[in-house]
Amino acid sequence: MLRVAQVLKSNGTDGELLISFLDIVPEDIDLQEPVFIYADGLPVPFYFESFVQRGNSRALVRLTGVHNLKDADELAGQPIYADYFEEEDDESVIGWTVLDEHGTTLGKVVDYEDIPGNLCLWVELPGGKQVLLPFHEDLVLSMDQKSQQITLSIPEGILDL
Repeated sequence: MLRVAQVLKSNGTDGELLISFLDIVPEDIDLQEPVFIYADGLPVPFYFESFVQRGNSRALVRLTGVHNLKDADELAGQPIYADYFEEEDDESVIGWTVLDEHGTTLGKVVDYEDIPGNLCLWVELPGGKQVLLPFHEDLVLSMDQKSQQITLSIPEGILDL
């Protein structure tokens, strides 16, 4: 799962939330798919009941199960995740270019491996060799859907083949 937004605060008394998007625009969110907020270490799915865009990177939303100020206040400050690889149109990062934190091109994503708790990308390096890179939110510096580029912070030694 990829961190896509952050709950900024509750809005009003009926459970509405103000959220801010990270590295994506609100139009890229599939409102029919769940988003996830962690509770007790487990991802809890929420569906959008309402969604009103506010500017380029914020929205006022109502999520299933959040019906009052108390529920909304409990979610304030929480990150929001989406399961990037289960979009209805089957878009994924396969074919995207992977860059390191210095902007150096490492290669192209040729596949991904969903190891429980550790999503990884198979990246083909120049010369045809493939390497498995962790695709964790802490390592993703940016994702640009328009240019289809992912910038990763690569752990030291992982590219030493």
